[in-house]
Amino acid sequence: MLGLSVPASALAFLVLVTPICAWVAWSDLKTMKIPNVAVASLLGVYLIAGPLLLPFDVWLWRWVHFAVVLVAGIILNAIAHFGAGDAKFGAAMAPFFAAAHMNLVLLLLAAFLLGAFVAHRLVRKVPALRGLAPDWVSWARADFPLGLALVGTLWAYLALVAFTA
Repeated sequence: MLGLSVPASALAFLVLVTPICAWVAWSDLKTMKIPNVAVASLLGVYLIAGPLLLPFDVWLWRWVHFAVVLVAGIILNAIAHFGAGDAKFGAAMAPFFAAAHMNLVLLLLAAFLLGAFVAHRLVRKVPALRGLAPDWVSWARADFPLGLALVGTLWAYLALVAFTA
């Protein structure tokens, strides 16, 4: 461990996950799929950078978050039309969250679900905006690209932890 403060560790994670978050949001909007390699990349960031940025026991215990969210995602995929990519990405995000911040994480998720859904539905109704990305599958589908809300939740959480003391 590098002995960084919690905000400094969150900032380092934020820098490392931002390109992956952008990729996932774009991919889910364009194709309604989250690539497995994006999920593996996010897990790779936690696997490699985590022991440097977090105390080892914290890093190790947060793998339980991954397992719990993965099982929940698989169940939701089986019974509730929840995307497999969303389930896997949600599980890959889970280790980045402190258990003590679960209320904040759930609040952020609710806000980003609502905000992303409304924004997506409004933008697809405006021809000039929809025309900027006419080949996006998400414009025509009834379901919603949940990766957009998941990415927002992870990114906002890390930013809040990094920039609030």
